[in-house]
Amino acid sequence: MQTTPTADFSFIRYANCWEDPELLVKALLPSQGKRILSICSAGDNALRLIAEGATVVAVDLNPAQIALGELRREAIRTFDREQFCGFIGITNRDDRWELYQSIRLTLSASSREFWDSKQVDLEQGIIHAGKFERYFSLFRHRILPLIHSRSTVQKLLTAKSREERISFYDTVWNNRRWRLLFRIFFSRRLMGMLGRDPSFFDQVEGDVAKPIFARTAYALTELDTAKNPYLHYILTGNFGESLPPYLEQKNYDKIRSSIDFLTFEHGTVESVAAKSAPFDGFNLSDIFEYLTPDQCESVYGLLLECSNPGARLVYWNMLAPRSCPEPFGHRIKTLPLGDELFFADRAFFYSKFIVDEVKS
Repeated sequence: MQTTPTADFSFIRYANCWEDPELLVKALLPSQGKRILSICSAGDNALRLIAEGATVVAVDLNPAQIALGELRREAIRTFDREQFCGFIGITNRDDRWELYQSIRLTLSASSREFWDSKQVDLEQGIIHAGKFERYFSLFRHRILPLIHSRSTVQKLLTAKSREERISFYDTVWNNRRWRLLFRIFFSRRLMGMLGRDPSFFDQVEGDVAKPIFARTAYALTELDTAKNPYLHYILTGNFGESLPPYLEQKNYDKIRSSIDFLTFEHGTVESVAAKSAPFDGFNLSDIFEYLTPDQCESVYGLLLECSNPGARLVYWNMLAPRSCPEPFGHRIKTLPLGDELFFADRAFFYSKFIVDEVKS
């Protein structure tokens, strides 16, 4: 069955994973001997999971995302951390196309064909190559300057106590222009046109900007803005010193030594699960909110059949509420761990984080 709405999958939608992988590590408990099926997206989260010793199969319906994941994997296999950070665009380099040439033959034929036609994206750094990242670039260059100066943005991102963050947000950041332009730019219409695919909102009811605004306010006050890589990228155009977890030196070294534990599969999550079963865990991103309730029930049931006892199905809600379908409630226990972890989620777009465990 088709498990996402109709969408154009000829280009990269997400050049980075806009989910906090530390929640996945604590929810899925990846370790040596465990097999995890992970939505690929940009590949960051799958890389973080193999750093803990798990074997990961990364799956995506979009072949462009598979090509991006493969490129990251082969670049990590070949380059040290300094070279890799320069290659993907975190630090400056003027030889990215040449670096690509040194690894292109290690890619699959389909991924090599994709990247051979993307010289501009490679030269600019692949962390900027996604539609979602271009959406944030538009916000950063066209909208944010109408609200706050660069110095105010930098003040937001400096280390503060919780009380100082709340005071700064209330007295400086949360002005009338911020509230108005946020609601316009992160509306259903503009997000569908410039950020996500319009079909991704098919199952969403009600106001889109309001819950995202509330979660953003939480991130700017309750969470450490100085150590939030997602916030830094959105507001400055790069991660700076606040790197995604897979790029931390301690994780990068472990990823390089475990790189063969990561494989990629193009297809639907349920078809790949059936082909490669059984699994001890599933990182399902927010795929269920793209599906009708009937489709959710079908996919969820198929994944249960591909699960070992004690396996965990982990997923986010963003705008459409989704949870374990009622017919499977007797086979699943939803852990309070999901709510506990959600309060620390630095990728602040989501409204809920769910951890379902298959009963033994």
